[in-house]
Amino acid sequence: MNGWISLALIAGLTAFAFACTGPGRALWGGVIAALLIGAGGYAAQQHASLPSRFARSDRNPVVIDPTTVALRGAMLGQFTGDGAYLIASDALMRGGNRPSGARVVSMGLNAYPRSLTLWTGYGTAIAQHDGTVSPAAAFAFDQATRLAPEHPAPPYFCGLAYAESGDFGAARRYWLRALALTPPTASYRSVIADQIATLEAIAPQ
Repeated sequence: MNGWISLALIAGLTAFAFACTGPGRALWGGVIAALLIGAGGYAAQQHASLPSRFARSDRNPVVIDPTTVALRGAMLGQFTGDGAYLIASDALMRGGNRPSGARVVSMGLNAYPRSLTLWTGYGTAIAQHDGTVSPAAAFAFDQATRLAPEHPAPPYFCGLAYAESGDFGAARRYWLRALALTPPTASYRSVIADQIATLEAIAPQ
């Protein structure tokens, strides 16, 4: 029961802090979703009455680049209800729990089945889990593209997954597509262009 009491205290303190600062509704939604994800994960362990213990990390954690997270936020928005699932997934991936990192995004898709953010993130999570752009990862990226065919996020993150798996030719093709779809005034356009230039320098066509 101690865990549930702690969780209730965290929720109460969060609510008090937000009442004092008066944030926007979008930020409220993201924080509430994150709290619900945490509570759901805690309940899913089915051992809430056991004493606490140190978590054991997997031997194969995922390196989550802060630049990539910032770029994802610039492309897809931050502090949203669906985005909270990606934050939870990032944390699990960093700890080496790749299956749970992918599963939490799948949980988000049950709540937001037409979320561009989550389908794009699901493709990334599956590729991180599988170590390659597997058919399941490619399907998720394709679904994101079907939802928003003119948005640069699906081809960009699909290209990133290919780059991380070592397929630089495919990465270049997807990044060029992402750059073509990026508005000239977008803050992240120069980042994509620089990454393409770097890729071409290390793996010329």
